[in-house]
Amino acid sequence: MRTRKQTREQESAEPAPPAQPTPTVVTITKIEGPTISPSKRDIDGSGAARSKLPQLIQFPLVAFLNLSLTALGYSLTWYYTKGPLVPHARVLNTWNDWGLLVGWRIFELALGWFSNFDGYDITALNLLSHGPLLYLLYAFYEAPPNALLLTLAIETLATYLPFRLLRPLSTAHADPSHAPNADIVTDRPIELLTTLLAGAIYSVTLFFAYATYLPSYLVVHFTSLPSIASAHEATYVGLLPVTLVLGFAARAFVFTPAEATPTTPKAEDAGDKFDPASATLKETVRWNFWGWTPPTKVVICRTALLVLVTGANTFLQTRLTIEGVETPGALAWSSVWVLAAAVTGLALGAVGSG
Repeated sequence: MRTRKQTREQESAEPAPPAQPTPTVVTITKIEGPTISPSKRDIDGSGAARSKLPQLIQFPLVAFLNLSLTALGYSLTWYYTKGPLVPHARVLNTWNDWGLLVGWRIFELALGWFSNFDGYDITALNLLSHGPLLYLLYAFYEAPPNALLLTLAIETLATYLPFRLLRPLSTAHADPSHAPNADIVTDRPIELLTTLLAGAIYSVTLFFAYATYLPSYLVVHFTSLPSIASAHEATYVGLLPVTLVLGFAARAFVFTPAEATPTTPKAEDAGDKFDPASATLKETVRWNFWGWTPPTKVVICRTALLVLVTGANTFLQTRLTIEGVETPGALAWSSVWVLAAAVTGLALGAVGSG
């Protein structure tokens, strides 16, 4: 028989029942997706899959597709494109002429391919380099506008499609909202103003040539030219429909890629820092001439390439494909567009730098 004291001692020795746990309330305020490191993005493109073809055959395939599509396009539309231009066309009688034109075309494609241009870049360059010849045929040879527009469409598609198939678009063209300086690249007023600026430069340059040296070259060195009335009747407003198209292409080729290039301090990109105290004469000269920020380098390189391609293509096409055009005349005509391209590139670069 237990005493009262023993009963109390036994009850105190028994463990107390566990306390009920207090429920914890978790509030979810934001759901975030997985973070994508910039290193996992395709820096040269928008993240689209690049061609799986071997690098060695990609450019030959681009050149083959371009020449094939051009030939096919003109074959199917000869009655509407080449047919109306026959009265003013120069017959290519020698293999040297054919080889020069085809060789230049392949070289032009190589410049675009190995400069890492995408489909939009090469299309803009193609428009800027072929526009002067088409305008010459329209303004002075009374070529039908439909034939010229269809010719431009064939040349544009034959250039754009091979690049688009084998190389993804850059971020600036495929997804500009995620490109560096997206607030500038996607700004519609800036896009409109830079297009107007480039178009105005082309208009003023062409009008200046008409008012000074170009008419005399047209009379003397374009022996089959029906009339030069267009040179005397040209006005700034009348030139705008053509020059605004060229201005839009120039903005897309020079301004947009430059503004979409990440900015780093002068001459410090790729870890190449300039130290004036220990630099050699060669390094000092290089820094003074090429120590620009990456966007400025893009402007310089693309403007130089635009001047080269526009000048060479305009000269060769004018000299070799139009009847009665002599070398001085082709040089004079191409000089107008070379000057316009150079001034436009510098102006767009200055706007971007500001």
